[in-house]
Amino acid sequence: MSDPLVARMREFGTTIFAEMSALALRTGSINLGQGFPDTDGPAAMLERAVSAIREGSNQYPPGPGVPELRRAVSEHRKDHYGLDYDPDGEILVTVGATEAIAATILALCEPGDEVIAFEPYYDSYAAAVALAGAVLRPVTLRPVEGRFTFDPAELRAAAGPRTRAVLVNSPHNPTGTVFTRAELDEIAQLCLERDLVAVTDEVYEHLTFDGVEHVPVATLPGMRERTVMISSAGKTFSVTGWKTGWICAPPELVRAAQTVKQFLTFTAAAPWQLAVAHGLRHELDWVSSLRADLESKRDRLTAGLSAAGFEVYRPAGTYFVQTDIRPLGFTDGLALTRELPSLAGVVAIPTQVFYARPERGSHFVRFAFCKRDEVIDEAVGRLAGLGAAGGAAS
Repeated sequence: MSDPLVARMREFGTTIFAEMSALALRTGSINLGQGFPDTDGPAAMLERAVSAIREGSNQYPPGPGVPELRRAVSEHRKDHYGLDYDPDGEILVTVGATEAIAATILALCEPGDEVIAFEPYYDSYAAAVALAGAVLRPVTLRPVEGRFTFDPAELRAAAGPRTRAVLVNSPHNPTGTVFTRAELDEIAQLCLERDLVAVTDEVYEHLTFDGVEHVPVATLPGMRERTVMISSAGKTFSVTGWKTGWICAPPELVRAAQTVKQFLTFTAAAPWQLAVAHGLRHELDWVSSLRADLESKRDRLTAGLSAAGFEVYRPAGTYFVQTDIRPLGFTDGLALTRELPSLAGVVAIPTQVFYARPERGSHFVRFAFCKRDEVIDEAVGRLAGLGAAGGAAS
């Protein structure tokens, strides 16, 4: 039988996260690849999920989401950003941010429409665009003075007559950059001039460092009306396995996304929704502690990677450190990460898989620091001799 998979999805195959996590298990390596913590979220929130199950919240919840969570999300948006969203009509609960992005793109894009995204980008973006039969137009982020940013002229050049949306991820995975107000103004101005929708992936909204502020695109003048604001509980509360996310947007955009979402998963698990509502209302002090802890872990890992010989880009947010492998004598990140378990007993993610044009990121490798300190220390100790291997390889 010929390949039964539809042509538009054949380029995707197994995700790099599945491949590298399986490699870590198979080789017994330390996994600094996939971005999941190795500790749990706040105990009271976990107990709320247990009690929800015991209390009988085990059947289909409402399609838009449990009212308690929608109200908690609404309160959170108001308290943190001054944004008013009606919990009945302007908030939709999803199975993680990944579903929220996919449902939104599928709802907004006809075949042949175009979506701008900043590369490197999270791998599900390209897959969602392909599923819609749309075309992804990448705008490349490049290091400038130690942080990744974009050229406003390249952003404008990417917009054409079929452009429908701009996908904005800030804090940004995998580079760790947090877009500045000036950068966001460039994006907003383009959306306003070209009548585009901003689809914003803000799952790391609470995980910024060094006093850097996360500014939602929806808070900019004229943008609330044309922004689909997406976030989730997974990274904020260290419960990535719960897959509980949400969309905040004007009613017509929420209706569009929900029309698609109802035929993807219909609804999201009720116990997690009730627990996340508790988290948003009662556990933000825990989140502040998590942010401080992650900032310390970032410093721990960046110092170790620098000592090992990597060029390190200090992230302003997220779970991730972006590195340049060329000072170590390597030039192909995909080849290196596949050999890294045998070379050093560590697994990382090759950044080039997050580019439409992989050659632009072939020398970058991403490491995750959302791990216990002893795990980070063991990993950087193993990586210390990597430069000699690179010199021998070259």
